[in-house]
Amino acid sequence: MKKFIISIDQGTSSTRVILFDEKINIISKYQSEIKQYFPKSGWVEHDPNEIWSTTLRGLKNVIKKVNLLKGKIISIGITNQRETTIMWDKRTGRPIYKAIVWQDRRTQNYCDRLKKNRLEKIIKNKTGLYIDPYFSATKIKWILDNVKSSKKLLKFDNLLFGTVDTFLIWKLTSGKKHLTDATNASRTMLYNIDSNKWDNKIIKKLGIPKKILPKVMNSVDDFGLTSKEILNLEIPISAVLGDQQAAAIGQNCFERGSIKSTFGTGAFTIINTGQKKINSKNKLITTICYKIGNKTIYALEGSIFIAGAGVQWLRDKIKVINNAQETEKILNSTLSNKGVFIVPAFSGMGAPHWKSDARGLITGLTGDSDWQTLVRATIESVAYQTFDLLNLFKKDGIKPKSLKIDGGMSVNNWFSQFLSDLLDLEVIRPKIVETTAVGVAFFAGYKSGLFKSFNDIKKLWKKDKEFRPKIKKYNRNKLIKGWNIAIKKMLID
Repeated sequence: MKKFIISIDQGTSSTRVILFDEKINIISKYQSEIKQYFPKSGWVEHDPNEIWSTTLRGLKNVIKKVNLLKGKIISIGITNQRETTIMWDKRTGRPIYKAIVWQDRRTQNYCDRLKKNRLEKIIKNKTGLYIDPYFSATKIKWILDNVKSSKKLLKFDNLLFGTVDTFLIWKLTSGKKHLTDATNASRTMLYNIDSNKWDNKIIKKLGIPKKILPKVMNSVDDFGLTSKEILNLEIPISAVLGDQQAAAIGQNCFERGSIKSTFGTGAFTIINTGQKKINSKNKLITTICYKIGNKTIYALEGSIFIAGAGVQWLRDKIKVINNAQETEKILNSTLSNKGVFIVPAFSGMGAPHWKSDARGLITGLTGDSDWQTLVRATIESVAYQTFDLLNLFKKDGIKPKSLKIDGGMSVNNWFSQFLSDLLDLEVIRPKIVETTAVGVAFFAGYKSGLFKSFNDIKKLWKKDKEFRPKIKKYNRNKLIKGWNIAIKKMLID
């Protein structure tokens, strides 16, 4: 009988459920976009019920395919948008408020107060994170302070918190399991990444009840069985990873020093630092890459808040494109950016600025600028931000000789070549760019015995294309200078 693994890849822009065979070939895929809610400036929300309903539809869709193939699903892995915060009623599973998305900036004033109270050093040393609205902790606090039903539910011990993975595990197991993994916990700003426990001191300082927090597991672990009431099947949930950590696994970043960049809604560069936690001196985040067999592997990460979300902006708000696939043809028809630079600070700026109140900026417009120029400047902005991140890694003593890339934007050959030109690095793209789903499938397969070792997993990674720098040094420096001028203007504003 053929064996299959399912990856639930619940991202910021969409929910994907992907069916893999034993060689991690994609057999079937379901994808549904998630509606973005922007109730106020700087606020970003999702409907948790839509997150669940699209996940459930996707699962039923790919299970039908397995039935047709007369196979067996041996494991499910879950990977998810990180930091996004959901709180729900333990008795009913109903969310008490919309999911507050990682991009949301509503808690900036509260973050500023925490900084004034000199908590940043304590939080950074224990969690590896900066005090920022990006992370889950201040979102939890906002719901506790602003949603009336939270207080009543809390009083009777009926309130639960979870990141998206925890919410999906709860729903899939019909409320039997309230769990997360170490990678997701490490993004809450409440988790001590040295002791691998919720940090009582931080929890107390922020006034967050510990009883609402999920139990933290290894990334490869027993997360329960899917309920027969939900899928008519009991399938083990065997692996859980935050999406960027899953992408690192999908790119086989198992060795210390291995590095990848994922270009999805945001863009994130992660380098495996092994069992040694490195505290960046240059505004990078220290985080957990994965935890397996109670052994913690750490990482340094640089975060870009707007990557593919900029393409969505071109499509949905500016309405100059119909879909992301059009951009490559448009870019190939342009000779230059005509001196136009876009700083896409729609949700503030991540590393190296960590400026949550930053707003987007367009500079260099002339009468010769057109809609194609805006498309090019938006795509280019992702490469410039990646250039800034790589400079931070270099300042921390890490100088990669090449960079593995993945995510939706990486299929754009123009972008991938421009990235190589700007970074002055070889850029390598895998055959399957769905690396978040692939990564958690690797770990789910490892847990179920399909793969005996990481070497078995490494054999399945295949290269699609390499991009090598072609640009002249003068032109490269000119572009970087223009970007730096735009950044300075954004910071002044």
